[in-house]
Amino acid sequence: MSITTDFNNQIKKFELSHVQFYGLVLPIGFIVLWTLASKFNWVNPKLIPAPIEVVKIAIQQFKQQEFWQGLGASLFRDLTGFVIGSVLAIIFGIVVGVSRWANYLFLPSFNVLRQISLFAWLPLITTFLDYGNSAKILFIVLSVFYPVALHTIDGVRRIPLNQYEVAKVYQFNAWQTLSKLILPAAAPQIFLGLQLGLIFAWVATIGAEFLLANYGVGLGNIVIRGRAALDVGLIVFGLIVIGFIGVTWNYVANLAERRILVWRR
Repeated sequence: MSITTDFNNQIKKFELSHVQFYGLVLPIGFIVLWTLASKFNWVNPKLIPAPIEVVKIAIQQFKQQEFWQGLGASLFRDLTGFVIGSVLAIIFGIVVGVSRWANYLFLPSFNVLRQISLFAWLPLITTFLDYGNSAKILFIVLSVFYPVALHTIDGVRRIPLNQYEVAKVYQFNAWQTLSKLILPAAAPQIFLGLQLGLIFAWVATIGAEFLLANYGVGLGNIVIRGRAALDVGLIVFGLIVIGFIGVTWNYVANLAERRILVWRR
């Protein structure tokens, strides 16, 4: 039995490695095509620099303190907005999902507000908070709040009523009901909302740095500098770094979900 299990695990690892390899085919093919286009002058080098030029720009940027300051500022805004927005959203989602009165009182307004584009809030945010870090973090909080709250509400409402009846039989108090019933049962949906919230937070971080660029530093400012200087290589470098960090956050979220929700297996 153990030999069969080990054999199946080896097959799964082999298939997974091939699937991951297939995912690299398109990026590698794009880089090869990009290199050939630059080498044979199929494109204007002033508009689309060669890959080696982007690598040189990357090396220069990695040596500059301004790049690391911008990276740290962007990550700080992203994590701060994500944590605040997620905590508020989970609390809101649990209250609305459990309480009928909270559902009647808050959900209609919530459904109306979430239809408003996030970018429509920017004039109001900047009116009160100007263009500083607080305005950017609030924008990120709003972007995280809606997906996490929606999935939390959905997760709480999916809990069968008979499980609440069992909790009453065992005379669970409010904290025991929350920690032993609601949170574990709704955890898969909550984590799905957190994954979406993490993606939205990073997109909102870069968006806020683009739209509220009058103050501070960040990765978005790298792309803005490249646009101002007509330096396409710097723009491409900034986009690659932004995309790489987004993929890293997604990997971290999936890893955390597998570790925390290991019981789902």
